[in-house]
Amino acid sequence: MLGWNKHVFFSESRINFRCLLRKKLKKRCPLSARFVLVLLLIVLIFILKMGYKQLIYKLNHPPLRRIDERNDPLFSNGCKNVHLEAQLHPRMNATFVMLARNSDLPGVVSSINSLEKHFNRHFNYPYTFLNDEPFDEKFKETILKLTSANVEFGTLEKDTFGFPGNVDVDAAREAIASQGDRGIMYGDTESYHHMCRFFSGFFYKHPLLLKYQWYWRVEPDVAFTCDISYDPFYYMEENGKIYGYVVALKELEDTVPNLFRYTSAYRRNNNLTSNMWKFFLDAPKKENYDISRKDPTVGLSFSSHLNAMIDSSYSAETSSMEGESYNMCHFWSNFEIANFKFFRNEQYENFFRTMDATGGFWTERWGDAPFHSLAAGLFLSKEQVHYFRDLGYRHSDIHHCGQSLGCNCECIPELSEIESTSGGCVTQWVNLIGDGFLDE
Repeated sequence: MLGWNKHVFFSESRINFRCLLRKKLKKRCPLSARFVLVLLLIVLIFILKMGYKQLIYKLNHPPLRRIDERNDPLFSNGCKNVHLEAQLHPRMNATFVMLARNSDLPGVVSSINSLEKHFNRHFNYPYTFLNDEPFDEKFKETILKLTSANVEFGTLEKDTFGFPGNVDVDAAREAIASQGDRGIMYGDTESYHHMCRFFSGFFYKHPLLLKYQWYWRVEPDVAFTCDISYDPFYYMEENGKIYGYVVALKELEDTVPNLFRYTSAYRRNNNLTSNMWKFFLDAPKKENYDISRKDPTVGLSFSSHLNAMIDSSYSAETSSMEGESYNMCHFWSNFEIANFKFFRNEQYENFFRTMDATGGFWTERWGDAPFHSLAAGLFLSKEQVHYFRDLGYRHSDIHHCGQSLGCNCECIPELSEIESTSGGCVTQWVNLIGDGFLDE
Protein backbone atom coordinates (compact mmCIF):
# COMPACT_ATOMS: atom_id res chain seq x y z
CA MET A 1 0.00 0.00 0.00
CA LEU A 2 1.56 3.29 -1.26
CA GLY A 3 4.88 1.44 -1.38
CA TRP A 4 4.83 0.84 2.36
CA ASN A 5 7.26 -1.80 3.62
CA LYS A 6 6.46 -2.89 7.15
CA HIS A 7 9.84 -4.54 7.68
CA VAL A 8 11.70 -1.35 6.88
CA PHE A 9 9.30 0.72 8.96
CA PHE A 10 9.59 -1.40 12.10
CA SER A 11 13.33 -1.78 11.68
CA GLU A 12 13.80 1.99 11.48
CA SER A 13 11.42 2.45 14.42
CA ARG A 14 13.46 0.09 16.59
CA ILE A 15 16.64 1.92 15.67
CA ASN A 16 15.09 5.28 16.46
CA PHE A 17 13.74 3.97 19.76
CA ARG A 18 17.16 2.65 20.80
CA CYS A 19 18.79 5.94 19.94
CA LEU A 20 16.15 7.84 21.89
CA LEU A 21 16.57 5.49 24.84
CA ARG A 22 20.31 6.01 24.85
CA LYS A 23 19.85 9.78 24.82
CA LYS A 24 17.40 9.66 27.71
CA LEU A 25 19.63 7.36 29.70
CA LYS A 26 22.55 9.69 29.20
CA LYS A 27 20.49 12.58 30.46
CA ARG A 28 19.03 10.68 33.41
CA CYS A 29 22.18 8.70 34.30
CA PRO A 30 25.15 10.99 34.57
CA LEU A 31 28.64 9.52 34.92
CA SER A 32 28.54 9.62 38.74
CA ALA A 33 25.30 7.67 38.81
CA ARG A 34 26.67 5.01 36.50
CA PHE A 35 29.74 4.75 38.76
CA VAL A 36 27.44 4.17 41.74
CA LEU A 37 25.60 1.42 39.85
CA VAL A 38 28.89 -0.32 39.03
CA LEU A 39 29.99 0.03 42.65
CA LEU A 40 26.71 -1.46 43.89
CA LEU A 41 27.15 -4.36 41.50
CA ILE A 42 30.65 -5.00 42.85
CA VAL A 43 29.35 -4.85 46.43
CA LEU A 44 26.58 -7.32 45.56
CA ILE A 45 29.09 -9.75 44.05
CA PHE A 46 31.31 -9.37 47.14
CA ILE A 47 28.37 -10.04 49.48
CA LEU A 48 27.39 -13.14 47.54
CA LYS A 49 30.99 -14.34 47.56
CA MET A 50 31.36 -13.71 51.29
CA GLY A 51 28.07 -15.48 51.89
CA TYR A 52 29.44 -18.50 50.07
CA LYS A 53 32.64 -18.35 52.13
CA GLN A 54 30.61 -18.11 55.33
CA LEU A 55 28.60 -21.14 54.25
CA ILE A 56 31.77 -23.13 53.54
CA TYR A 57 33.24 -21.91 56.83
CA LYS A 58 30.21 -23.06 58.83
CA LEU A 59 30.18 -26.42 57.08
CA ASN A 60 33.88 -26.99 57.76
CA HIS A 61 33.90 -25.50 61.25
CA PRO A 62 30.77 -26.39 63.20
CA PRO A 63 30.83 -25.26 66.86
CA LEU A 64 33.10 -27.47 68.95
CA ARG A 65 31.05 -29.87 71.02
CA ARG A 66 31.03 -29.54 74.80
CA ILE A 67 33.13 -32.11 76.64
CA ASP A 68 33.72 -33.05 80.26
CA GLU A 69 36.88 -31.17 81.21
CA ARG A 70 37.20 -32.23 84.85
CA ASN A 71 40.18 -34.50 84.14
CA ASP A 72 41.78 -32.21 81.54
CA PRO A 73 40.63 -28.58 81.89
CA LEU A 74 41.67 -25.89 79.44
CA PHE A 75 44.54 -23.71 80.59
CA SER A 76 42.64 -20.73 79.20
CA ASN A 77 39.16 -20.12 77.81
CA GLY A 78 39.47 -17.10 75.57
CA CYS A 79 42.24 -14.53 75.97
CA LYS A 80 44.38 -13.92 79.00
CA ASN A 81 46.26 -10.66 79.55
CA VAL A 82 49.35 -11.75 77.66
CA HIS A 83 51.53 -8.92 78.97
CA LEU A 84 50.58 -9.77 82.55
CA GLU A 85 51.11 -13.49 81.91
CA ALA A 86 54.57 -12.81 80.50
CA GLN A 87 55.52 -10.80 83.59
CA LEU A 88 53.90 -12.92 86.31
CA HIS A 89 55.30 -16.37 85.60
CA PRO A 90 58.95 -17.41 85.34
CA ARG A 91 60.23 -18.81 82.07
CA MET A 92 60.53 -22.56 82.09
CA ASN A 93 63.66 -24.42 81.02
CA ALA A 94 62.32 -24.99 77.51
CA THR A 95 63.07 -24.66 73.81
CA PHE A 96 61.43 -24.99 70.43
CA VAL A 97 62.84 -27.88 68.38
CA MET A 98 62.80 -28.02 64.60
CA LEU A 99 64.40 -30.58 62.31
CA ALA A 100 64.92 -28.95 58.93
CA ARG A 101 67.07 -28.92 55.83
CA ASN A 102 68.62 -25.89 54.19
CA SER A 103 66.13 -26.27 51.36
CA ASP A 104 63.25 -25.98 53.85
CA LEU A 105 64.06 -22.32 54.51
CA PRO A 106 60.85 -20.78 53.05
CA GLY A 107 58.68 -23.13 55.12
CA VAL A 108 60.80 -22.52 58.22
CA VAL A 109 60.43 -18.75 57.80
CA SER A 110 56.66 -19.13 57.48
CA SER A 111 56.43 -21.23 60.66
CA ILE A 112 58.66 -18.96 62.73
CA ASN A 113 56.80 -15.83 61.61
CA SER A 114 53.51 -17.41 62.64
CA LEU A 115 54.87 -18.62 65.98
CA GLU A 116 56.46 -15.26 66.79
CA LYS A 117 53.31 -13.36 65.85
CA HIS A 118 50.96 -15.48 67.93
CA PHE A 119 53.17 -16.38 70.90
CA ASN A 120 56.92 -16.02 71.17
CA ARG A 121 57.29 -12.26 70.73
CA HIS A 122 55.82 -12.09 74.23
CA PHE A 123 57.65 -15.03 75.85
CA ASN A 124 60.97 -15.16 73.99
CA TYR A 125 61.73 -18.89 74.28
CA PRO A 126 64.89 -20.11 72.48
CA TYR A 127 64.98 -22.12 69.27
CA THR A 128 67.05 -25.22 68.51
CA PHE A 129 67.41 -26.14 64.83
CA LEU A 130 68.73 -29.58 63.87
CA ASN A 131 69.85 -30.90 60.49
CA ASP A 132 71.54 -34.07 59.27
CA GLU A 133 73.89 -31.75 57.35
CA PRO A 134 75.43 -28.44 58.50
CA PHE A 135 73.19 -25.42 58.09
CA ASP A 136 74.48 -22.94 55.53
CA GLU A 137 75.07 -19.27 56.30
CA LYS A 138 72.01 -18.12 54.39
CA PHE A 139 69.77 -20.31 56.54
CA LYS A 140 71.31 -19.13 59.79
CA GLU A 141 71.38 -15.45 58.88
CA THR A 142 67.75 -15.53 57.76
CA ILE A 143 66.53 -17.22 60.94
CA LEU A 144 68.44 -14.85 63.22
CA LYS A 145 66.59 -11.92 61.65
CA LEU A 146 63.18 -13.38 62.51
CA THR A 147 63.40 -13.45 66.30
CA SER A 148 65.07 -11.77 69.25
CA ALA A 149 65.19 -15.12 71.07
CA ASN A 150 68.37 -17.17 71.39
CA VAL A 151 68.93 -19.56 68.48
CA GLU A 152 71.23 -22.59 68.21
CA PHE A 153 72.00 -24.73 65.17
CA GLY A 154 73.09 -28.35 65.47
CA THR A 155 74.06 -31.26 63.25
CA LEU A 156 72.96 -34.85 63.81
CA GLU A 157 75.36 -37.71 64.37
CA LYS A 158 75.37 -40.26 61.55
CA ASP A 159 74.44 -43.13 63.87
CA THR A 160 71.27 -41.32 64.98
CA PHE A 161 70.09 -40.39 61.48
CA GLY A 162 70.86 -43.35 59.29
CA PHE A 163 71.14 -47.12 59.35
CA PRO A 164 72.70 -48.46 62.58
CA GLY A 165 75.80 -50.59 62.32
CA ASN A 166 73.99 -53.89 62.96
CA VAL A 167 71.63 -53.49 60.00
CA ASP A 168 71.98 -55.18 56.63
CA VAL A 169 71.70 -51.96 54.62
CA ASP A 170 70.92 -53.68 51.31
CA ALA A 171 68.09 -55.66 52.88
CA ALA A 172 66.76 -52.57 54.64
CA ARG A 173 66.75 -50.59 51.40
CA GLU A 174 65.02 -53.46 49.65
CA ALA A 175 62.32 -53.39 52.32
CA ILE A 176 61.93 -49.63 51.91
CA ALA A 177 61.66 -49.95 48.13
CA SER A 178 59.05 -52.65 48.58
CA GLN A 179 56.91 -50.23 50.59
CA GLY A 180 57.02 -47.81 47.68
CA ASP A 181 55.87 -50.57 45.34
CA ARG A 182 52.86 -51.11 47.61
CA GLY A 183 51.99 -47.41 47.57
CA ILE A 184 52.64 -46.81 51.27
CA MET A 185 52.84 -43.07 51.93
CA TYR A 186 56.50 -42.02 52.32
CA GLY A 187 57.31 -45.73 52.50
CA ASP A 188 59.98 -45.53 49.81
CA THR A 189 61.57 -42.35 51.19
CA GLU A 190 64.68 -43.47 53.07
CA SER A 191 65.19 -40.14 54.85
CA TYR A 192 61.65 -40.33 56.21
CA HIS A 193 62.44 -43.65 57.90
CA HIS A 194 65.59 -42.09 59.36
CA MET A 195 63.64 -39.08 60.63
CA CYS A 196 60.99 -41.21 62.35
CA ARG A 197 63.61 -43.36 64.05
CA PHE A 198 65.55 -40.25 65.13
CA PHE A 199 62.49 -38.67 66.76
CA SER A 200 61.53 -41.99 68.35
CA GLY A 201 64.81 -42.74 70.08
CA PHE A 202 67.48 -40.06 69.74
CA PHE A 203 66.35 -36.44 69.52
CA TYR A 204 66.06 -36.03 73.30
CA LYS A 205 69.73 -37.05 73.67
CA HIS A 206 71.13 -34.47 71.26
CA PRO A 207 73.85 -32.39 73.02
CA LEU A 208 72.08 -29.09 72.32
CA LEU A 209 68.90 -30.34 74.00
CA LEU A 210 70.37 -31.96 77.11
CA LYS A 211 70.25 -28.70 79.07
CA TYR A 212 66.48 -28.35 78.62
CA GLN A 213 63.60 -29.85 80.57
CA TRP A 214 60.79 -29.04 78.12
CA TYR A 215 60.43 -28.83 74.34
CA TRP A 216 57.86 -27.66 71.80
CA ARG A 217 58.25 -29.32 68.42
CA VAL A 218 57.69 -27.16 65.35
CA GLU A 219 57.72 -28.18 61.67
CA PRO A 220 58.41 -26.16 58.54
CA ASP A 221 55.37 -24.70 56.79
CA VAL A 222 52.86 -24.80 59.65
CA ALA A 223 50.51 -22.09 60.85
CA PHE A 224 49.21 -21.13 64.28
CA THR A 225 45.70 -19.74 63.89
CA CYS A 226 45.00 -18.46 67.42
CA ASP A 227 46.87 -16.09 69.68
CA ILE A 228 48.49 -18.01 72.55
CA SER A 229 48.14 -15.63 75.46
CA TYR A 230 49.69 -17.84 78.15
CA ASP A 231 52.82 -19.94 78.62
CA PRO A 232 52.00 -23.61 77.83
CA PHE A 233 55.21 -24.81 79.50
CA TYR A 234 54.34 -23.09 82.77
CA TYR A 235 50.78 -24.40 82.87
CA MET A 236 51.89 -27.91 81.94
CA GLU A 237 54.24 -27.86 84.93
CA GLU A 238 51.64 -26.36 87.27
CA ASN A 239 49.02 -28.95 86.30
CA GLY A 240 51.24 -32.02 86.43
CA LYS A 241 51.17 -32.61 82.68
CA ILE A 242 53.95 -34.44 80.84
CA TYR A 243 52.75 -34.58 77.24
CA GLY A 244 50.53 -32.18 75.29
CA TYR A 245 49.02 -32.41 71.82
CA VAL A 246 46.72 -30.41 69.56
CA VAL A 247 45.69 -32.98 66.92
CA ALA A 248 44.74 -36.63 67.46
CA LEU A 249 43.92 -38.62 64.37
CA LYS A 250 44.05 -42.11 62.89
CA GLU A 251 47.21 -43.51 61.36
CA LEU A 252 47.31 -45.22 57.97
CA GLU A 253 47.10 -48.89 58.90
CA ASP A 254 49.53 -50.09 56.26
CA THR A 255 52.33 -48.01 57.81
CA VAL A 256 52.28 -49.77 61.21
CA PRO A 257 50.92 -53.30 60.74
CA ASN A 258 52.96 -54.78 63.62
CA LEU A 259 53.74 -51.81 65.86
CA PHE A 260 50.71 -52.30 68.10
CA ARG A 261 51.26 -56.05 68.45
CA TYR A 262 54.88 -55.55 69.45
CA THR A 263 53.97 -52.78 71.88
CA SER A 264 51.13 -54.79 73.39
CA ALA A 265 53.44 -57.77 73.85
CA TYR A 266 56.03 -55.52 75.50
CA ARG A 267 53.33 -54.17 77.81
CA ARG A 268 52.25 -57.63 78.87
CA ASN A 269 55.76 -59.05 79.23
CA ASN A 270 56.76 -56.13 81.49
CA ASN A 271 53.50 -56.07 83.49
CA LEU A 272 52.80 -52.43 82.59
CA THR A 273 49.45 -50.89 83.45
CA SER A 274 48.14 -47.43 82.60
CA ASN A 275 44.72 -45.87 82.25
CA MET A 276 45.98 -44.24 79.01
CA TRP A 277 46.15 -47.56 77.20
CA LYS A 278 42.45 -47.83 76.39
CA PHE A 279 42.63 -44.65 74.29
CA PHE A 280 44.26 -46.81 71.61
CA LEU A 281 41.87 -49.76 71.77
CA ASP A 282 39.17 -50.68 69.29
CA ALA A 283 36.58 -53.43 69.51
CA PRO A 284 38.16 -56.52 71.14
CA LYS A 285 39.31 -59.47 69.05
CA LYS A 286 40.79 -62.66 70.43
CA GLU A 287 44.37 -63.52 69.51
CA ASN A 288 47.28 -65.02 71.40
CA TYR A 289 50.70 -63.57 70.80
CA ASP A 290 54.05 -63.29 72.59
CA ILE A 291 56.78 -61.12 71.12
CA SER A 292 59.56 -63.20 72.68
CA ARG A 293 58.26 -66.69 71.96
CA LYS A 294 55.53 -66.79 69.31
CA ASP A 295 56.78 -64.51 66.56
CA PRO A 296 58.77 -66.76 64.21
CA THR A 297 60.83 -63.80 63.04
CA VAL A 298 62.16 -62.89 66.50
CA GLY A 299 65.62 -64.32 67.13
CA LEU A 300 66.54 -64.45 63.45
CA SER A 301 69.40 -62.41 62.06
CA PHE A 302 68.32 -58.92 61.15
CA SER A 303 68.61 -59.64 57.41
CA SER A 304 66.50 -62.79 57.76
CA HIS A 305 64.08 -60.90 59.94
CA LEU A 306 63.64 -58.29 57.20
CA ASN A 307 62.93 -60.90 54.56
CA ALA A 308 60.46 -62.73 56.78
CA MET A 309 58.68 -59.53 57.71
CA ILE A 310 58.33 -58.44 54.08
CA ASP A 311 56.54 -61.71 53.36
CA SER A 312 54.33 -61.75 56.45
CA SER A 313 53.61 -58.22 57.63
CA TYR A 314 51.07 -57.33 54.98
CA SER A 315 49.48 -60.69 54.34
CA ALA A 316 46.99 -60.63 57.23
CA GLU A 317 45.45 -58.33 59.79
CA THR A 318 48.22 -57.77 62.33
CA SER A 319 47.04 -54.77 64.35
CA SER A 320 45.27 -56.84 67.01
CA MET A 321 46.53 -58.66 70.06
CA GLU A 322 44.89 -60.94 72.67
CA GLY A 323 41.43 -59.49 72.17
CA GLU A 324 42.74 -55.92 71.86
CA SER A 325 42.69 -54.21 68.49
CA TYR A 326 44.46 -50.96 67.62
CA ASN A 327 42.06 -48.19 66.59
CA MET A 328 44.94 -46.36 64.83
CA CYS A 329 44.54 -43.25 67.01
CA HIS A 330 47.70 -41.32 67.77
CA PHE A 331 48.83 -37.84 68.75
CA TRP A 332 50.31 -35.88 65.87
CA SER A 333 53.89 -35.29 66.91
CA ASN A 334 54.65 -32.44 64.53
CA PHE A 335 53.00 -30.34 67.24
CA GLU A 336 53.79 -31.67 70.67
CA ILE A 337 54.77 -29.98 73.91
CA ALA A 338 56.36 -32.35 76.37
CA ASN A 339 58.70 -32.84 79.29
CA PHE A 340 61.95 -34.55 78.31
CA LYS A 341 61.66 -36.81 81.36
CA PHE A 342 59.07 -38.80 79.41
CA PHE A 343 61.96 -40.04 77.25
CA ARG A 344 65.04 -39.70 79.44
CA ASN A 345 64.63 -42.79 81.57
CA GLU A 346 65.57 -46.45 81.39
CA GLN A 347 61.94 -47.51 80.96
CA TYR A 348 61.52 -45.63 77.68
CA GLU A 349 65.05 -46.47 76.51
CA ASN A 350 64.42 -50.18 76.99
CA PHE A 351 61.15 -49.92 75.09
CA PHE A 352 62.84 -48.15 72.19
CA ARG A 353 65.72 -50.62 72.04
CA THR A 354 63.30 -53.55 72.02
CA MET A 355 61.17 -52.08 69.25
CA ASP A 356 64.22 -50.96 67.26
CA ALA A 357 65.62 -54.50 67.34
CA THR A 358 62.57 -55.81 65.47
CA GLY A 359 63.58 -53.80 62.41
CA GLY A 360 60.16 -52.19 62.15
CA PHE A 361 61.56 -48.76 61.33
CA TRP A 362 62.73 -50.27 58.01
CA THR A 363 60.44 -53.23 57.29
CA GLU A 364 57.46 -51.00 58.02
CA ARG A 365 57.05 -47.25 58.00
CA TRP A 366 56.70 -46.63 61.72
CA GLY A 367 56.12 -42.97 62.40
CA ASP A 368 57.40 -41.24 65.52
CA ALA A 369 53.85 -40.04 66.18
CA PRO A 370 52.30 -43.48 66.81
CA PHE A 371 55.54 -44.52 68.52
CA HIS A 372 55.37 -41.62 71.01
CA SER A 373 51.64 -42.18 71.42
CA LEU A 374 51.82 -45.87 72.24
CA ALA A 375 54.72 -45.14 74.59
CA ALA A 376 52.43 -42.66 76.37
CA GLY A 377 49.91 -45.48 76.61
CA LEU A 378 52.55 -47.58 78.38
CA PHE A 379 54.18 -45.06 80.71
CA LEU A 380 51.82 -42.11 81.30
CA SER A 381 48.46 -41.76 82.96
CA LYS A 382 45.60 -39.97 81.23
CA GLU A 383 45.92 -37.22 83.85
CA GLN A 384 49.45 -36.48 82.56
CA VAL A 385 48.33 -35.83 78.97
CA HIS A 386 46.80 -32.53 77.87
CA TYR A 387 44.71 -31.67 74.82
CA PHE A 388 45.43 -28.07 73.76
CA ARG A 389 41.91 -27.72 72.42
CA ASP A 390 42.04 -23.92 72.62
CA LEU A 391 45.01 -23.62 70.24
CA GLY A 392 44.67 -23.28 66.47
CA TYR A 393 47.05 -25.21 64.24
CA ARG A 394 47.38 -26.09 60.57
CA HIS A 395 49.82 -28.53 58.99
CA SER A 396 49.28 -29.50 55.36
CA ASP A 397 45.53 -30.02 54.95
CA ILE A 398 44.93 -30.97 58.60
CA HIS A 399 43.52 -28.16 60.74
CA HIS A 400 42.31 -27.72 64.29
CA CYS A 401 40.85 -24.35 65.19
CA GLY A 402 40.22 -23.36 68.79
CA GLN A 403 37.22 -21.30 67.64
CA SER A 404 35.37 -19.83 70.63
CA LEU A 405 37.64 -21.63 73.10
CA GLY A 406 40.84 -19.94 71.96
CA CYS A 407 42.09 -16.38 71.71
CA ASN A 408 41.43 -14.42 68.51
CA CYS A 409 41.17 -17.58 66.44
CA GLU A 410 40.97 -17.37 62.67
CA CYS A 411 39.88 -20.71 61.27
CA ILE A 412 40.90 -21.55 57.71
CA PRO A 413 37.57 -21.62 55.81
CA GLU A 414 38.42 -24.22 53.18
CA LEU A 415 39.88 -26.78 55.64
CA SER A 416 37.63 -28.96 57.76
CA GLU A 417 37.97 -29.00 61.53
CA ILE A 418 39.73 -32.27 62.37
CA GLU A 419 37.39 -32.88 65.32
CA SER A 420 34.40 -33.09 62.96
CA THR A 421 35.97 -35.59 60.54
CA SER A 422 35.88 -39.37 60.67
CA GLY A 423 39.68 -39.42 60.79
CA GLY A 424 39.85 -37.52 64.07
CA CYS A 425 40.05 -39.14 67.51
CA VAL A 426 38.32 -36.60 69.74
CA THR A 427 35.56 -39.13 70.55
CA GLN A 428 38.13 -41.58 71.90
CA TRP A 429 39.69 -38.79 73.96
CA VAL A 430 36.45 -37.57 75.54
CA ASN A 431 35.48 -41.15 76.34
CA LEU A 432 38.86 -41.62 78.03
CA ILE A 433 38.81 -38.50 80.20
CA GLY A 434 35.08 -38.38 80.98
CA ASP A 435 31.68 -39.69 80.01
CA GLY A 436 31.68 -38.59 76.39
CA PHE A 437 30.24 -35.43 74.91
CA LEU A 438 28.00 -33.42 77.24
CA ASP A 439 25.44 -32.74 74.50
CA GLU A 440 24.61 -36.42 74.03
